[in-house]
Amino acid sequence: MLNQERFQSIVQAYKHDQESVYQTWFIDNAQRLKAFRAIRHGVEQVIKDVKSGSFGNDFKGSSLEVVLNSITEQKQVFEGAAHAFYWKPKLRIPDIYENEINKRYFAQFLENCLNANREEILLREILTLSEKKIKGLGPAAANIIYFLHPTLVPPFNTAILNGFNILYRDNKKLGSWSSFLNMRATIIQTNEQFKNLLSKDLGAISGLLFEIGSGKLVVEENADAFLDADLKKRLSLKKKRHEQIQLDIKEEQSHTEMQYRLVKIGKALGYDVIVAANDRSRSYDGESFSFHCLCNLPALPVDSDIASTIGLIDVLWFEAGTNKIVCAFEVEKSTSIYSGILRLSDLAISLPQADMLICLVAPDGREKEVVAQLIRPAFAGANSPKLSYILFNDLRAHCDSICRLGSDFRILQKIAKNVSPTQIDVTL
Repeated sequence: MLNQERFQSIVQAYKHDQESVYQTWFIDNAQRLKAFRAIRHGVEQVIKDVKSGSFGNDFKGSSLEVVLNSITEQKQVFEGAAHAFYWKPKLRIPDIYENEINKRYFAQFLENCLNANREEILLREILTLSEKKIKGLGPAAANIIYFLHPTLVPPFNTAILNGFNILYRDNKKLGSWSSFLNMRATIIQTNEQFKNLLSKDLGAISGLLFEIGSGKLVVEENADAFLDADLKKRLSLKKKRHEQIQLDIKEEQSHTEMQYRLVKIGKALGYDVIVAANDRSRSYDGESFSFHCLCNLPALPVDSDIASTIGLIDVLWFEAGTNKIVCAFEVEKSTSIYSGILRLSDLAISLPQADMLICLVAPDGREKEVVAQLIRPAFAGANSPKLSYILFNDLRAHCDSICRLGSDFRILQKIAKNVSPTQIDVTL
């Protein structure tokens, strides 16, 4: 059991540091909240692909890659989450690509975790997977399960493990399911003991362990060792994190600007407009979104779970006075392309409309990456929703002209780009 006074001081240092993962990832990150539904959707696709025999024999190009890339988009705690799932042919690990039996075991594990409604069921599935002893498939899978059950399973990586061992003076091992389960039990016990300090979402306490394990937060007992032996490393980490946060702030400003331009165009063309639920308090150039947008998402003919996902799409245009969506836009940054595409796909599948424009809005420097994702089989098949994309600079350059000259959303086709069949053929 941790000393209460000592632990409280560590948590306060963690929470009050404006550049800690608590502030920059856990609390002040709308993309983190948006990712949960997208990752759940992605896991469902992995299960479907394995059942249908279309999953393939490599991580690259698979639906599992989409899931893990959606997770690593969170950066910070999840920066290297995909590495454990890369197919290493010489080592034949993780053995879930070429081995059909192991592939099914893994998909069954994901399906049972997805549908689990009690903690004991979730733990049973983890133990069952552990007993299969699938080579190379270890507790890194917990990063997926965290996004399905964030109050029951913590994320897992080397830095979190190191932070746990430092804080609890333990020696848990990397790659061991039994070590992970013991670690999880201690984390949950601590979280319950100090429940007023952190959150039921285990991302908060895992972020604390990550900060300790990566050397960004020094606990008292290890201060001398860190300050003497690892001072240079700590200063380098602090500088890198500061630079990343400054980049994130710049990207967030661009994201808000693009949302504003889409709101402005939508209003000028006569549509009812709404932005993502967690963005409605934002403003750009002195203009508050709340003064230009609907207060609430119109009632849609979908279940509440799908409606919640649609409500997180960056900008929606509705035919005036109706609940018919005519355009949907996801504004991308360096951290959101996969989950953004999944949200738009969810919308298109749930509310199929031949004349609806579904569009990514992306930085010019990410055009190749956007195209690479849109030509994936999952998004470019005959029955897949057709997504277009608009580049930031095109939207900036033509915003005012579109507002003056446009009569309906079709004017956006002048600047929206589509993936050509030639691009798809070359890739496939």
